[in-house]
Amino acid sequence: MRDALVIIPTYNEAENVGPICAAVLEAEPRADILIVDDNSPDGTGEKADALAREEPRIHVLHRQAKEGLGRAYLAGFEWALARPYRYIFEMDADFSHDPRALPRFLAEMDAGADLVLGSRYVEGGGTVNWGIGRQIVSRGGSLYARSVLGIGVRDLTGGFKCFRREVLESLDLSNVKSAGYAFQIELTYRAIQRGFRVKELPIVFEDRRVGQSKMSRKIFLEAVTMVWKLRLGGGR
Repeated sequence: MRDALVIIPTYNEAENVGPICAAVLEAEPRADILIVDDNSPDGTGEKADALAREEPRIHVLHRQAKEGLGRAYLAGFEWALARPYRYIFEMDADFSHDPRALPRFLAEMDAGADLVLGSRYVEGGGTVNWGIGRQIVSRGGSLYARSVLGIGVRDLTGGFKCFRREVLESLDLSNVKSAGYAFQIELTYRAIQRGFRVKELPIVFEDRRVGQSKMSRKIFLEAVTMVWKLRLGGGR
């Protein structure tokens, strides 16, 4: 029985969508895939539809406009929670998250974790093909966020994670405000505030194979300000 869903948001990932789906399906027989495409002008959505016609484990959700990573994931969560999936993943389309790690995530979930975070900054984790500037920004961002929020999670900004469905059901997703990478911080903090069991799993994050990064100054600044809103609001 397939009881896990891997949500993969896409925007202009036509070169990646086929290979990443194939790699996920091969790595984890328990998982289905939901591609959430934000009306990509490069034809990603059409390619995803073609994959879904050939493979019943692949599903596609089309959105009308690009509104940020967080909005795409929230749409995917809503789709997932309307179906009987126990475990719901977030994962990038660009192979920066290695699909071969999926069974390790599920083993932690089966052992009792409520939220498993793929972590670059615990023993055994790391990054590949990153310049020193990007490393400083990423490590500094996680240090800043956990210092402001007063929690021990070492990698708060990573986007490779798995939720038990009960976690998402409890978080009042309609009230989540973040759209960019602050979305990752916000959901993890809210889960911790509600007493859920969070496990960091070491992963090696590799820079995308093809295409361009979605990071922008606006996304960075949102994360800087969002942590204070979360701290002052107590995770509500």
